[in-house]
Amino acid sequence: MKLTVFHDGQYWVGVVEEQDQGKLKAARFIFGTEPNHEEVLEFIRCEMLELLSGLTQEVEIKHSGNRKVSPKRLARQAAFELSAKGISSHAQDALKLEYEKHKLQKRAYSKQQVEEKKSYIRQLKINKLKEKRRGH
Repeated sequence: MKLTVFHDGQYWVGVVEEQDQGKLKAARFIFGTEPNHEEVLEFIRCEMLELLSGLTQEVEIKHSGNRKVSPKRLARQAAFELSAKGISSHAQDALKLEYEKHKLQKRAYSKQQVEEKKSYIRQLKINKLKEKRRGH
């Protein structure tokens, strides 16, 4: 599991990435203002596992063959990862899939609400017409 906290221009955002058997899940959590150490630890203790357990979308990670890497190259890669800001492209793909899933769920829910409202209004009109026919 990997937690990356960065400033996206407007908010401080934490991205949690979890790799399991060649698949990656990622979730985004908005801290708002710059989080202090206690807020980050509280997030890790209480909310991070709950956030990851709700994820269903996964992205497959394809690894190139295992080659022996020279220690200098390994040190350069580690320094680059430490200096790099943001999240990995695989995590972005996982976040995009999760976002699309939530968007479809919200669209279906909104459509259902509109249909219920239309049927309610239609039922009111029918009841009003029945009352008029009775002469009240």
